[in-house]
Amino acid sequence: MGSREESNSSSVEATEGNKNVSEGKKHLKKRRREDAEVLGRDNDGKEGGHGIAVAQTTDMEKTKKRKQMDKERHRIKSAEAKELVPNKVTGPSDQVPTLPPSKSLQGFHIDIFRDLSSVEVSAREAAVEALVKELQKVQKAYEKSGGTVYERNSQLEAEKDEGLKNCAPSLRYALRRLIRGVSSSRECARQGFALGLTTVLGTIQSISIDSTLELIDNLLEVSSSMKGQEARDCFLGLLFAYGALARSGRVAHEWSLNKKTSMIKEFIRVVISLADKKSYLREPAVSIILELADTLPVDAVAAHVLEAPALADWFDKAISNENPDALYLALKLREKASADSKIFCKLLPSPLTPSNLFTPDWLSSLVPCLKETTFCQPRLHSVWPVLVNILFSDVSLQKDGAVFSDSTQALKKCRKLSSTEKNLAKRLNCFCSLVIDGSLLMSSHDRKHLAFDILLLLLPRLPASCSKAILSYKLVQCLMDILSTKDSWLYKAAQYFLQELSKWAERDVDHLVAVIIALQQHSFGRFDCITHAHMVKDLVSKFNSASGCMLFVQSLMSLFIDENGSLDKGSAQATIESSEMISLDDSSYTDSSGNPDILRSWIVDSLPCVFKYLKLKLEEKLHIQREILKFLTVQGLFTASLGREVTSFELQEKLKWPKTASSSNVRKICIQQLQLLLADAEKSMGTKNESDMFITDDLGSYFMHFLDTLCNIPSVSLFRPLSKEDEEAFKKMQSMESLLLKMEEREIEVYPMRFLLVQLLLQVLLKPGEFSETASELVICYKKAFVTLTDLESTDEEHDDDTGSPAFMDVLVDTLLSLLPQSSAPLFFSIEQVFKFFSDQITESGLISMLRVVKKDLKPSRHQSVIDEEEDDAEDDFLEIEESEDMWMKQGIQMVIKAITVLKMKMQKGQLT
Repeated sequence: MGSREESNSSSVEATEGNKNVSEGKKHLKKRRREDAEVLGRDNDGKEGGHGIAVAQTTDMEKTKKRKQMDKERHRIKSAEAKELVPNKVTGPSDQVPTLPPSKSLQGFHIDIFRDLSSVEVSAREAAVEALVKELQKVQKAYEKSGGTVYERNSQLEAEKDEGLKNCAPSLRYALRRLIRGVSSSRECARQGFALGLTTVLGTIQSISIDSTLELIDNLLEVSSSMKGQEARDCFLGLLFAYGALARSGRVAHEWSLNKKTSMIKEFIRVVISLADKKSYLREPAVSIILELADTLPVDAVAAHVLEAPALADWFDKAISNENPDALYLALKLREKASADSKIFCKLLPSPLTPSNLFTPDWLSSLVPCLKETTFCQPRLHSVWPVLVNILFSDVSLQKDGAVFSDSTQALKKCRKLSSTEKNLAKRLNCFCSLVIDGSLLMSSHDRKHLAFDILLLLLPRLPASCSKAILSYKLVQCLMDILSTKDSWLYKAAQYFLQELSKWAERDVDHLVAVIIALQQHSFGRFDCITHAHMVKDLVSKFNSASGCMLFVQSLMSLFIDENGSLDKGSAQATIESSEMISLDDSSYTDSSGNPDILRSWIVDSLPCVFKYLKLKLEEKLHIQREILKFLTVQGLFTASLGREVTSFELQEKLKWPKTASSSNVRKICIQQLQLLLADAEKSMGTKNESDMFITDDLGSYFMHFLDTLCNIPSVSLFRPLSKEDEEAFKKMQSMESLLLKMEEREIEVYPMRFLLVQLLLQVLLKPGEFSETASELVICYKKAFVTLTDLESTDEEHDDDTGSPAFMDVLVDTLLSLLPQSSAPLFFSIEQVFKFFSDQITESGLISMLRVVKKDLKPSRHQSVIDEEEDDAEDDFLEIEESEDMWMKQGIQMVIKAITVLKMKMQKGQLT
């Protein structure tokens, strides 16, 4: 402390010494001029007496005169130096005039201001604390002495009439220094000096607020000549200075002393005028007004803040000026005042409730303001959290760490929503359709980024029942457009959104199902394919139990049936537009008529995909397969003549159809998925353990039983009438399947023949008039293949001895080969299994027929004449196979090669001769 005192006192005395030096220099010049005149007169007198001109003076005389002048100059300098010596403090013997100890005061340390601009927060806070302590000490001593105290550093600045006469000179200097410091752009000077100004104003009550406001305006005045960085620094300095004044609490203190003070209105006028200068000043200016309102009681806010003329004019022009900060200020002041006011009439409804604010009419008027919140990106504007809080004001906040629930309670279909959830869903639909989908996602990249940020703000509080509102068609399409190209500007933002959406989906089964259905519904099952994100695949793999899988299946079925609840007008129009925007490989998804068949086709195709990533026990898998099989059978094969619902007492369940009948294209997809499902079940039959080999309750038998039950319901009929031949073949296959099932009850493994009949029955329904003859021949071959069938059936037709007819095995081979040109993958698999079953009974004629198929494709002639081609066609078309059908040919080759391999293995084992 002693060294600092000496340095401060020496600095003051050095200032006084510098003044004396300047006066000495003036005196030296004056003496120099007088000496020159004296020497000039002497020379003139001598020269005039002798009559000799100055030009004739010798060099020796000039040198002598010069030396005399140098001696005189040296004498004058030494004299001035002696005069300056008493001003130095060289020891206790020096005579320095001082005041009595009671009239002197130690000044504060100026070095403190350097630490106010430090990058370290702790250093700035320590500097402010030290500054305030010293200024309090100085001001206390100044007030105690009645203002006559002497400060050693009181001459740091010239005295000014600034209205701070009650403050010590050091305090006045500190105020000026702090106000100027908030306009500095050096490091963290604004933060540090603003903190110091706030603390000094709040601690030392003797500082006049009116004088401080005047001092701020004078020191930080923005003149017309200021441009660029200089003007920007002054604008920000004004903001920080008024913010410090608001946070100090002095304005509220002035109101407590005088309830009719005009200081609050003047304060708001200045801040509002500052906000209108530049757009980047509006949001911090609003935060300053809100900080001031937080220090005031409610009645002061209503009487002074809301009654400020500048604020009312600002609110009136907010919508026309597209000012989101005015909307934010209105929402916060309305929350603070807890009452409606006329000042909010153009921005907020009266009364302000979620149901009144989130309406199409009111939100559409606020959209221009909300679209302009992109100026503060990447930070989210303060108005959005306030709007979200109002949106969810009547909904309890869900915890982020919710445990993944997969209980059976989630399997309740058509769960009724509470009134709170219904109101929330209504508000969310309005908000997302107007603001997110209608304004932000259809605009620039910045506004799309803003839409993602807003949705991330909604997710933590969003229940699964309201997920359809935010996971809209436009959002999914926007994500697909962005993620389809890694070079897109918003690629990382979209990736981050999907990560957060995935975390939200993993809360429980309801959230998981909602996200999967939304993504697949609006992308028509191609979200992963287009985005390369594998998100749907990862989410489907999260189903870790049969109950969760069943919930997903039931949700898809409900989406198919309840077209009004799941596919509103906006979504329906979106699906129509999407068929033009996205090129799909499957032509079944394209539908130009505008009906919901596009969505239904996707649902039907998605149902069998449930088992692709999920490992279930055989019983659990069979249970889910039955539900899918019943749904596909009802929607693909049957129609109801009386209404949309039919109750089956035998099945003990209700059968439902959509309000709009499905097209033939959707029914075709249902039948194809049925065939795939049955083929998968047949494969499972081949991989069973020996103990479970003979199970009569497999999926094939269950399908035939379910089909017979539906055919016996009077109000239910097949979706198309069958011809006489098809109907006869249909009944024969039903009868034969039941006979084969009885054989399996005797532990005779004939399930490949049963599944082939089921597949062929579906082909009869899928392609009428093409398979009836083949189906009848196959039934006859089955009857001749198993002698036990004649014992099970009481008809005389099976006992006829047709000695002239060919062997049943040759007919069976020809029949199976004839099915190949029009067989699908499931039907081909069933044919292959039947070939394996009868491979040890193939005759030489049947083997030659199969080898002809192999020969025709394996060794085609390079150069054939037209005659040769005709001969080959006549020779090889015994099965009515056209040469252009390469696909079935390859399938036939594969099947024949497998059959020959089986024959070879059996011959090696000695089972064949």
